[in-house]
Amino acid sequence: MPSQRRAAVREHDHEPIPGLPEVLPAGETILWQGAPDRGALARRALHVRTIGWYFAALAAWRGLSLASDGAAAGDIAAGAGLLLILGAAAIIPLALYAWAAARSTLYTITDRRVVIRAGVALPMSFNIPFAAIEAAGLKLHGGGVGDIALRLVPNQKIAYVLLWPHARPWRFARPEPMLRCIPEAERVAQLLSRALAAATEAPVQPLELPADQPIGAERPAAAMV
Repeated sequence: MPSQRRAAVREHDHEPIPGLPEVLPAGETILWQGAPDRGALARRALHVRTIGWYFAALAAWRGLSLASDGAAAGDIAAGAGLLLILGAAAIIPLALYAWAAARSTLYTITDRRVVIRAGVALPMSFNIPFAAIEAAGLKLHGGGVGDIALRLVPNQKIAYVLLWPHARPWRFARPEPMLRCIPEAERVAQLLSRALAAATEAPVQPLELPADQPIGAERPAAAMV
């Protein structure tokens, strides 16, 4: 595996252990592995629901506009239907990509690092040692699904375009890897918090997220809720 102190990106086409490009060093243990929830990834990373509502609103507006102009029922249906078809044409590829991205992604937490294996066409592994993590935070969504964002120390950087959609939105200058739309996110955050605390002998600094729950925020990691 790459250095224990530097985040690294690797291309690979073979996995001796699912989610990992190489066998773990002696003494390192996998604590958790998981993948994004497909539906949540489509809604939150690719915004298919927002796009759907947008085209539905356009179709309704078009239908009402045509009706107010005295158009025939067939013309109203055709005008509104065209916009719905355009909306479906936009949503279907995004939904398929979300399905493929979730299927090809595997997040791994060991007692020394976080590894993100992702890539629909070109599989890549992002190796993030605990020593490279400056701060972390949890943002919960509905149904226990949530995101865990990792802020890297200033001298560590992974290109946003390589990370996406496994990156905190809008952090281009200093990209933050994210375990995105994972089920049982609070439990995983607790596990990560304990591992970080054990590895660094101190809780990692909380990362501020909208409506978030910080990891290791001024209290013992095992007590984080």
